[in-house]
Amino acid sequence: MGVSRRTSFTNPLHNQISPIPSYAVAVDQQHCNHNELKIKTLLQKMIWEFGLACFLPSVKDERETEKGSNNSEHNKAWLLAESGGCGADLAGGDPQSVHSSFRFSLCSQVELESMNVANNHSSATVLMVNLDNGFTDSRSGELKWRRIESLERSISPVAHTLIRFSYGEILSATRSFSKGRVLGRGALSCVFRGRVGFLRTSVAIKKLDKEDKECSKAFCRELMIASSLHNPNIVPLVGFCIDPDEGLFLVYKYVSGGSLERYLHEKKRGVKGGPSLPCSVRYKVAVGIAEAIGYLHNGTERCVVHRDIKPSNILLSSKKTPKLCDFGLATWTAAPSVPFLCKTVKGTFGYLAPEYFQHGKVSDKTDVYAFGVVLLELISGRKPIETRRGPGEENLVVWAKPLLDQGAIERLVDPQLKLTPKNSNQVSRMVQAAAACINSEESRRPNIDEIIAIIRGEESDCPKRKKSSTNGCIVDCCPQLQQTRSEMMSHLALAMLGVSEFEDDDHLYCR
Repeated sequence: MGVSRRTSFTNPLHNQISPIPSYAVAVDQQHCNHNELKIKTLLQKMIWEFGLACFLPSVKDERETEKGSNNSEHNKAWLLAESGGCGADLAGGDPQSVHSSFRFSLCSQVELESMNVANNHSSATVLMVNLDNGFTDSRSGELKWRRIESLERSISPVAHTLIRFSYGEILSATRSFSKGRVLGRGALSCVFRGRVGFLRTSVAIKKLDKEDKECSKAFCRELMIASSLHNPNIVPLVGFCIDPDEGLFLVYKYVSGGSLERYLHEKKRGVKGGPSLPCSVRYKVAVGIAEAIGYLHNGTERCVVHRDIKPSNILLSSKKTPKLCDFGLATWTAAPSVPFLCKTVKGTFGYLAPEYFQHGKVSDKTDVYAFGVVLLELISGRKPIETRRGPGEENLVVWAKPLLDQGAIERLVDPQLKLTPKNSNQVSRMVQAAAACINSEESRRPNIDEIIAIIRGEESDCPKRKKSSTNGCIVDCCPQLQQTRSEMMSHLALAMLGVSEFEDDDHLYCR
């Protein structure tokens, strides 16, 4: 027993539902007898009483219904209501008594036909309601446009300062998102190289995952923050694209030199087996990124915390000028050194400050700690987490802290670096800055302006801090070294699980 498959309920204009539903029953009236009319009336009453009337909008022209059903017959979904949730047999039962217990389920047109219930009046299926795609498509389309309108209002204060690209331009620029154009991938985004405009300007196009429930929020935050930044050591945002069907895109200026991670940790590209980056370039990167972070914390109207400072987010120009990129996790704080708590930890293991990793406490000192790890990478050439190394050496910070306390600087420095009197002094200042940055106590960790002064050799201009000097290396006195090691080992234990990031409010994702 059921509504004929020729019956198709479609969504009326503006999705308005009549207070009392009417039903389009595309059945030849010549074949309808009195009993069939009674059964249909009963079914209509059952649908209304069980709150299913929302699926059944008002009547349309029968000819339109018949035409539409021919084109989308196999695209329909059906709602089945089976009586007696425990599989009771209804053969010979009174059709007016089956409303006492129902089990609802969805099935496709093919599954419906395979069940062979259309002509089987003794089947347990007592109700088949066609859930026409027009209703759900219309509702989802309306919600989609509402989200887009809300997004447009949110970015309106800065949208006029950027170039707005069409989806066609994005598609053409990336050659339909060719695999050969991929520059990098994140948990919820992918970056493509492309060319736009009459002059074929090189750009990096960030495609956000449109399936992510937080996609619009992340897009708005990144666009608002990145569009407000103007610094030679920060990759500028050029424009954006909003397409209701294809998703959200951010267009950044392309930096041709590649990432710092590629130079430090991938196959060495130096001539005749030499180092990938000379000491002078490493020092230049340290100064440039420190100044970029200083601009984020103190050079804008609102303090910006990047939250994901690492070599893969540091790009080098053809002249090896460092540029900080990827503001997908960036956020504002009330003011420098004014922390706030966030409910989820987002970032990359190995770079997370202890107070952020353990308690979700975010401040400008979060970036300072991550920068300290980057400095250690520049000095040693090691990755922050390396499972192939021996016990006690897997975590860069855990391995480096005792060497800093002992003043064993020669054991910290990348053996492929050739030190001269000039660059030895630069490396020494980088080591001093790294030691201050990775202090596990947030209150004892200096702000970025002090770190810049240390790297430049101007620490005498900074406020006096409690220090101890060992072979020219200045480190903070930390009587809680064992506690620090314990915290770092806990950090390492989680990192060894293969989890690299917290990218969603409720789930863990790996890059």
